[in-house]
Amino acid sequence: MLSLLGNPRGSYSEDCQWPTNPRITDLLVRRPSLGPLENITGLRPAVAALEKILDDIRTSVPHVHAALGHEGMLCARFVRGSRSAISNHSWGTAIDLTLEGKLDTRGDGKTQAGLLEIYSIFNAHGFFWGAAFSTEDAMHFEASDELIRQWAKDGAFGKAAGRIPALGDMLTFGDRGKVVEELQVALNLALAFDLAPDGIFGAQTRAAVLEFQRRKGLPLTGEADTATRAALEEAVS
Repeated sequence: MLSLLGNPRGSYSEDCQWPTNPRITDLLVRRPSLGPLENITGLRPAVAALEKILDDIRTSVPHVHAALGHEGMLCARFVRGSRSAISNHSWGTAIDLTLEGKLDTRGDGKTQAGLLEIYSIFNAHGFFWGAAFSTEDAMHFEASDELIRQWAKDGAFGKAAGRIPALGDMLTFGDRGKVVEELQVALNLALAFDLAPDGIFGAQTRAAVLEFQRRKGLPLTGEADTATRAALEEAVS
């Protein structure tokens, strides 16, 4: 998202704020109602995808559909517990769901039964489920990296989009996803570090990249460019 649309705003905290980057705000839509959900604001393609997901839930598990609510989709802030990684809520591509007005407890290793009945529908539409995060977050669903890339290829971001980065391109501060998790695992193996493989390129991951570059005599950028990742792959193979 940073590569495609840029930074939602210039500063963050743990509190929700509104994006200030016009490249993003121009792509936001607000829906007074979306199925059982009220007052939804998010990135246009994400809201459109959510509408299709809710239609499938209504057809497949109507009792869960009737109980659904939410605690927000657009919320420019850091990932909970981080002072560096930007939440996908900041672009309006994630949503926290409630059931009968109750929010699932984050980090207790449990999930509301109704969420178990619908997560596969979100997965089928290209969304991750937060129950699989390093800190369980079963209330949370977010658009995957692959889905966001597909939206860009389909022109959903219009002129706002930057170049679509290839999967082998540079990874940098703020990036998220499976490929970042794989980078963190490789850094742990190469450096005998103990990074949490959370898929978030934050300050600790950047420091590990810098240390690997220092040991290999590579330019000290803190970014996992093609040369750094090639050297890392050789180091752990």
